[in-house]
Amino acid sequence: MARRRRSTVLWIASTFTLAAGVTVGFTQGRGWWNRVPPRFADKNAPTNDLFSFCRILYQSVRGEPSGYGWNTDYPYSDINFMTRFSQLTSAEIRRDGDGMPDHVVVTLTDDVIYDYPFVFMSDVGTVGFTPNEQERLRDYLLRGGVLYVDDFWGDAAWDHWMSEMARVLPPEEYPVVDVPMDHVIFRTFYTIRKVPQIPSIHYWRRSGGTGTSERGGETAEPHFRGIFDSHGRLMVIMTHNTDIADGWEREAEEDEYFYRFSLKAYPVGINIAMYAMTH
Repeated sequence: MARRRRSTVLWIASTFTLAAGVTVGFTQGRGWWNRVPPRFADKNAPTNDLFSFCRILYQSVRGEPSGYGWNTDYPYSDINFMTRFSQLTSAEIRRDGDGMPDHVVVTLTDDVIYDYPFVFMSDVGTVGFTPNEQERLRDYLLRGGVLYVDDFWGDAAWDHWMSEMARVLPPEEYPVVDVPMDHVIFRTFYTIRKVPQIPSIHYWRRSGGTGTSERGGETAEPHFRGIFDSHGRLMVIMTHNTDIADGWEREAEEDEYFYRFSLKAYPVGINIAMYAMTH
């Protein structure tokens, strides 16, 4: 068994290494995030069963240190993830007319959201849902959609997100729980035995390449939490005190960051996407 696990890790690493710089390697300079407009989904495009990364555009109502709102890590985390998803699994992805990954942005009030079984939100410690958005998100989730949220750190961000979600899914009926490591989501495709704490590359550099907890002792422990529906299906998946998507976005910027963090970040995202597509 140990030999098999080691072989799997080496296979992942070798696959990444062979692909790096060929079809992935997109990155962005600091500050570029606020000059990239959202790539909205084409409402008239034909739907199919191919995977597309779908990000939710939302309004921020409070600030967070180093938080940029809905477009945190956008767009290269989305592009890189779709490319790796197609390389590391047998799943096919949707591509645009130029052959590039067809990643999209939607609002919660847009009917096109129902075409995507998996949606993503980042920096959710800043989000503010309108009553219409609350109703639409609840309907999307109860119809079978899966929401994955990532990259929010500390108690204040968590408490704010919980207050917003309580208006979407009443906690007395849909409690938030820590997902146990023996849950199927940790072995949907890859076997994950520990929730990785992945810092933003900027924090990691400022720490001299040693730090992972962006808020010291308050954020020392990463969490993988969820909200289940009445049938035991995970509807909402939350990685708190970790920045999984930065491992996707920043994979091409520094070799050490790639090997320490990107190799841990992709299996988490791939398992979540696979779970959403099969449950």
